[in-house]
Amino acid sequence: MRSRHTLLAAGAAAVLLSGTVATVTLPAAAATSGCSVTYTVQSQWPGGFTANVGITNLGSPVTNWTLAFDFPTTGQKVSHGWSAAWTQSGTRVTAASLTWNGSLGTGASTSIGFNGAWTGTNPKPAAFSLNGVVCTGSVVPSPSNPSSASPSTSPSTPPAGSPAPEVKVSGNKIVTADGRAYRLLGVSRSSGEFACVQGKGLWDNGPVDQASVDAMKTWNIHAVRIPLNEECWLGVNGSPSGPAYQQGVKDYVNLLVANGINVILDLHWTWGAYTNSPDWHCKDEHATCQKPMPDAQYAPQFWTGVANTFKGNDAVVFDLFNEPYPDMPADWNKTLGWQCLRDGGTCTGIPYEVAGMQDLVDAVRATGATNMLMVGGLEWTNDMREWLAHKPTDPLNNIAASWHAYSFNACANESCWDTQIAPLAQQVPVVLGEFGQDNCAFDYMQRLVDWADAHDMGYLAWTWNPWGCTTGAVLIKDWSGTPEPGVGEGFKAHLLTQSPYV
Repeated sequence: MRSRHTLLAAGAAAVLLSGTVATVTLPAAAATSGCSVTYTVQSQWPGGFTANVGITNLGSPVTNWTLAFDFPTTGQKVSHGWSAAWTQSGTRVTAASLTWNGSLGTGASTSIGFNGAWTGTNPKPAAFSLNGVVCTGSVVPSPSNPSSASPSTSPSTPPAGSPAPEVKVSGNKIVTADGRAYRLLGVSRSSGEFACVQGKGLWDNGPVDQASVDAMKTWNIHAVRIPLNEECWLGVNGSPSGPAYQQGVKDYVNLLVANGINVILDLHWTWGAYTNSPDWHCKDEHATCQKPMPDAQYAPQFWTGVANTFKGNDAVVFDLFNEPYPDMPADWNKTLGWQCLRDGGTCTGIPYEVAGMQDLVDAVRATGATNMLMVGGLEWTNDMREWLAHKPTDPLNNIAASWHAYSFNACANESCWDTQIAPLAQQVPVVLGEFGQDNCAFDYMQRLVDWADAHDMGYLAWTWNPWGCTTGAVLIKDWSGTPEPGVGEGFKAHLLTQSPYV
């Protein structure tokens, strides 16, 4: 999205909504029983609220579960729930496990939630039960239930509190270490690319703490794409830069991964004087805007440093360059554009020496890093038609295609997606690394995510920043994750229906 990259992001104070918390203990129907539930009202407004329910199994392992509780008043209702099959009859509420979170070993946890409605008052439930057994307050022996109590050696999803899974390419799927097909579902979190060169610190004065990650988790976000600035990473320009910038990125990545969220690190703003650019494009040689291609002077050095920092952590993915458009400086010559994209060197219309995608793959692999890579296409990575023919060589064959699709792009309808993207997705994993629309509604984005879901494709919406949605591509009103009307509400509701496992 070209217009987005030169935004001066407006600051927004984080609003942390105080929740009502009820903690009780309850048993699981197994050889031993006991577990704990934390019921938290995360946000509340006139007539509505959002609640999270954390479940920890303290007894013998179970392979499926049903949580039950009673609302204290008849005015309390579950409107829409996630991560469980929710039903309500009168004041009685039940939440049954899904295929991907039914297995809970001893000490394992999971988290479910719902949006609710209320009239009068909204008191917390007084008691809970799991698999029909009422809370006893301790771990005690109980009759076994073969249908719900059997050891699980390979739970279908990591329990809450587990780190993000390691991922790699297998055929045309992204898979976890145990071979399960997996989708990168979530958002981009902008600021790491621009704040350091605009006098706004590293994260545009936004929080990168546990509370901010918890806000993402209420949306069922499983992946976050973080744009970076190569000169700030290398200490060439900006503040913070060098070791301070690197440590800030590392700390945030480690926090997200520890919370079960995969991270995509994206080289976004780069060095290179693109002086013969159109008037709308910045001509600064420093990394203060998006350039048509990465530069040979710093980009391989950047990826060498990033790969050395995160090698051994394959929950982290490397998106080698944000939105290439070498075809535009070549007067839209696609043949020259694809050659430049892969091979770099001297490219038509670009005055600096270019680092091609092959150069960047080689820089990463030379460090010994095995992380999955993402490589884009032409025309701000919306044109993917010759991606396979110009795919760089990777000794690990661990590259996914990075596709961006905004409502104003050339390929922005089902017909184009069916003819240009679906055939590619049959050969390699395609990740929708950025998408959005040019207003604050969700209609185009709804069509796109529905299409992506049907093709088992991951996607990351732009952007998790409270900049105010006036022309689109802004998801939240504040750092506590309050969704923007339309776009934010629509995407949150959609994410809450999705599992990253295919």
